[in-house]
Amino acid sequence: MSTIQDYLNQVDPLKKEAFLQLRSTIQKNIPAGFHEELSYGMIGYVVPHAIYPKGYHCSPHLPLPFVSIAAQKNFIALYHMGIYAQPELLNWFVQEYPKHVSAKLDMGKSCIRFKKIDNIPFQLIAELMKKMSVQDWINCYEFNYVKKS
Repeated sequence: MSTIQDYLNQVDPLKKEAFLQLRSTIQKNIPAGFHEELSYGMIGYVVPHAIYPKGYHCSPHLPLPFVSIAAQKNFIALYHMGIYAQPELLNWFVQEYPKHVSAKLDMGKSCIRFKKIDNIPFQLIAELMKKMSVQDWINCYEFNYVKKS
């Protein structure tokens, strides 16, 4: 896969409409400055080098990742690095989730898994996207992950 369209073309037809709606929800609500591109084999939203030239500390040639979405075999995944890095944001999301979905939250450190496409809380994800600007993410990232000299 070399383009976002290539990625979208391979999404399971049974998941495609929900996946496209998730992508659209992110695109409409993520603050200005994040850039959509293929990132780690998924559709990602990153801080481009033009804004953050240092890039990702693990691989500085890559832009700073923030959010990714993936259509996996058994679920649709939303990866949100802000939830992983900022406990207040995680707590907010965990508390809000049951207000939007009756199903149990299936989550890892930064990964939220949606095994049933009817259980994707698009409105909650829209709110989540608005919670962190590019500069908020850069500040959080540098505070948590960049080695101090």
